[in-house]
Amino acid sequence: QVQLVESGGGLVQAGGYLKLSCIVSGLTSANYAMGWFRQAHGKEREFVAAINWNSGSTNYADSVKGRFTISRDNAEKTVYLQMNSLKPEDTAVYSCAARFGSFAPTSRYDYPWWGQGTQVTVSS
Repeated sequence: QVQLVESGGGLVQAGGYLKLSCIVSGLTSANYAMGWFRQAHGKEREFVAAINWNSGSTNYADSVKGRFTISRDNAEKTVYLQMNSLKPEDTAVYSCAARFGSFAPTSRYDYPWWGQGTQVTVSS
């Protein structure tokens, strides 16, 4: 049974930073990818960042490139999203997702397993 549990969300002022964590369980193979997506109020879920677990190669949305960093810890089976220089428009529920494969896609439909999400609120 694959389970993803996010944590680290909260309220932060604009220009601040947060680090999200996603603990992965139930995946026995390292040949999978992890993605971070977010959904703001009244909007569709959008891609944020993704990483190939085995190789460490990453993909980023243009809106977060240069500010956010996705990484993973092999021993602890945890994927992170370091968010710096936060803006009010970054406010959303952030969810992590997983899929088998050697590539880290950007489409939400390529990820069969999802966490419950963690709220990130950035105030002005």
